[in-house]
Amino acid sequence: MYLDINSVMLRQFAFKSSLLPISTHSRRSCPKTHRSIGATMTTFSTQDESTQQTPKPVLVAKRLEKFKTTIFTQMSILAGKHGAINLGQGFPNFDGPDFVKEAAIQAIKDGKNQYARAYGLPELNSAIAARFRVDTGLVVDPEKEVTVTSGCTEAIAAAMLGIINPGDEVILFAPFYDSYEATLSMAGAKIKGITLRPPDFSIPLEELKAAVTNKTRAILMNTPHNPTGKMFTREELQTIASLCIENDVLVFSDEVYDKLAFEMDHISIASLPGMYERTVTMNSLGKTFSLTGWKIGWAIAPPHLTWGVRQAHSYLTFATSTPAQWAAIAALNAPASYYKELKRDYAAKKEILVKGLKEVGFTVFPSSGTYFVTADHTPFGLENDIAFCEYLIEEVGVVAIPTSVFYLNPEEGKNLVRFAFCKDEETLLGAIERMKQKLKKKV
Repeated sequence: MYLDINSVMLRQFAFKSSLLPISTHSRRSCPKTHRSIGATMTTFSTQDESTQQTPKPVLVAKRLEKFKTTIFTQMSILAGKHGAINLGQGFPNFDGPDFVKEAAIQAIKDGKNQYARAYGLPELNSAIAARFRVDTGLVVDPEKEVTVTSGCTEAIAAAMLGIINPGDEVILFAPFYDSYEATLSMAGAKIKGITLRPPDFSIPLEELKAAVTNKTRAILMNTPHNPTGKMFTREELQTIASLCIENDVLVFSDEVYDKLAFEMDHISIASLPGMYERTVTMNSLGKTFSLTGWKIGWAIAPPHLTWGVRQAHSYLTFATSTPAQWAAIAALNAPASYYKELKRDYAAKKEILVKGLKEVGFTVFPSSGTYFVTADHTPFGLENDIAFCEYLIEEVGVVAIPTSVFYLNPEEGKNLVRFAFCKDEETLLGAIERMKQKLKKKV
């Protein structure tokens, strides 16, 4: 699948309950019975007693006009509107560890509330480098090779905007975190897609080998993989590495779920021979420490790549929350027992959700990492993932994410939905019970 950012391959996912503006360009039309909300914004004139409605087009740059409000925002709004249990957006409904929160509170009390150094507190950069050494065996210079960002999403944006030029070809593995395509669009990149397919979502290696050429500038990858839960195997990573070295290709590796690896060990591609010099490794605090609202992330790269990341970061956010950075130092110094307990707790949650979804009637695909599972919704007879998720919210009272939003070609994801298990046991069991009562198989 090949997508030129400047092409007319535009997409829109229209929820009939949507409350927010969406693009007027679409390759999926809404049923006529659904009222289109996003084509125009409405203003009201008070020149006479009768209210005059003057439609005005939504103003958005052409590079972003095909995108609309993120699916995660839409689904969270709908969850609140219908009183649905939210297994959609990937944020925990329980709090992070007290020792990290106390560190943030203490930093605020100690007056550490002004701008931090643009690329991170020296102590935090050192803590990130130390953690990276434990995880990968790589020794990096915290002053020259670590950049603290406002979450991993900003690290991704800084890497794309700071290193990728308009027209550069970047390979994505679909399905993908929706920020990737939007950020590459802002950078003016040309996207080439490689689709991972169920049941195991393995990389089609021969297709990848054919896709990577001397025109390829970079590969943007994510392992453990959102939304499928797949973890890239050593063989897959070695194939990517050899292709990148042979063709002088960069790698942007999003590894925010590295501590949520269940069936196999996480491997950072930067740790493979010859890869650190061409890799930007991106990570964050939020997923590992259940503090997603703090938005503390980082990028690790050799100096010649860090320069571009820092240049973009300086003009995106400049600096990241100072007290949260001090707390992140405490978090990254957590003992190994913290990570073992985290993995054990999430494995138990995963077991509850997977078992329950299978009992409801879903086909559930293996998930080796992250806190997501992907399931086939087609046994319930709805037309596609959008229709299914609407029905699930409105009639069943449970939120899932339609995965077609994570593909260059939405048709490839129309049979799949994503559920998150980063919830307490009561919430997971409550959602499963609702589905057992109200969701019936039709095929």
